Amino acid sequence: MSQSIPSRFRVTLTADFFQPDGSPRYPDLGLSVFESAKHIEIARFAEHRVVVGADQIADANGVIVLASRVTRESLESSENLLALGRFGVGFDTVDVPACTEAGVVLYITPGAVNRSVAEATVCWMLALTHHVRVKDQLVRTGRWDDRTLYLGCELRDRTLGIIGFGRIGQAVAQLLRGFGMRPPIAFDPYAKPEDAAELGVRLVSLDELLAQADFVSIHCLLNEETRNLIGERDIALMKRTAYLINTARGGIVNEDALYDALKSNRIAGAAVDCFVGEPIVQPHRFGDLDNVLLAPHAICWTEELFRDIGRMCCRGMLDLSLGEKPAGVVNPEVFENPNFQKKWHRLSGPFI
Repeated sequence: MSQSIPSRFRVTLTADFFQPDGSPRYPDLGLSVFESAKHIEIARFAEHRVVVGADQIADANGVIVLASRVTRESLESSENLLALGRFGVGFDTVDVPACTEAGVVLYITPGAVNRSVAEATVCWMLALTHHVRVKDQLVRTGRWDDRTLYLGCELRDRTLGIIGFGRIGQAVAQLLRGFGMRPPIAFDPYAKPEDAAELGVRLVSLDELLAQADFVSIHCLLNEETRNLIGERDIALMKRTAYLINTARGGIVNEDALYDALKSNRIAGAAVDCFVGEPIVQPHRFGDLDNVLLAPHAICWTEELFRDIGRMCCRGMLDLSLGEKPAGVVNPEVFENPNFQKKWHRLSGPFI
């Protein structure tokens, strides 16, 4: 589509991308995408807040958000704000209806996280079944002979159960093809049967998955359908030898139910990357258990992940500044919103 380029398009990043001295926390945030775009100005928030403040948005035309929440109050002074780029694929930390009402495009970075999350999932499956954490401690504490108490198991002939068969769930199934596992099973009411068939995955009910799987790996969004999807009744359906892995969002698994199941050895173990009430700044009760692996919502963080997400996020801002619709838009109806049209017209003329 033809579109005049605005003389200035200001992109601001939340402060959690940077150290206190202003230097980047991460090697590559994808900012090289803007190198040849003379109309793009890059800025950053002066301070990190758990919730983005309306005063922080100021005259930004686009904001790239890492971990901060965006509420209706955050958007109270968004007269110039056209877009929020969420650094990742989840958007439960953003008030989507408020964005649409305020004429703000919300987009995410689908596809950029697939490989990294898939690798992290496989990493955790191997670490759990080979008792990596406990065996490390045996050496550190001089309990060499206790190694006979911790025989592991292989992935061979085990069944993976995938909850949420989107791009990430599919990437996990692909990555595990060489491990000699049984055909995977998946639960996802919105999955396309042809996608499952192509990867040799059988779509089943949630109860069937929980009863059959040796690994229950969660890869769905957090919303009202999935909040507390896995509770006490559901965990009771799992094999005692099964493992639960959550790299998706806190709140999908009921933490009380999971803690009780792990403490009583109702299941073999778990790996948890995401929690209710993040960030966790005090020792978590799961840390008292030997049969769980924990990470601070960062098990998939790699240089490649930040580079790929960053490039896609920056590309979305650049596309919008040129009058193009970004990839990964969550609220496409916003383009017809008079608030958005008015802001864009003030910046660069009609948005086509």
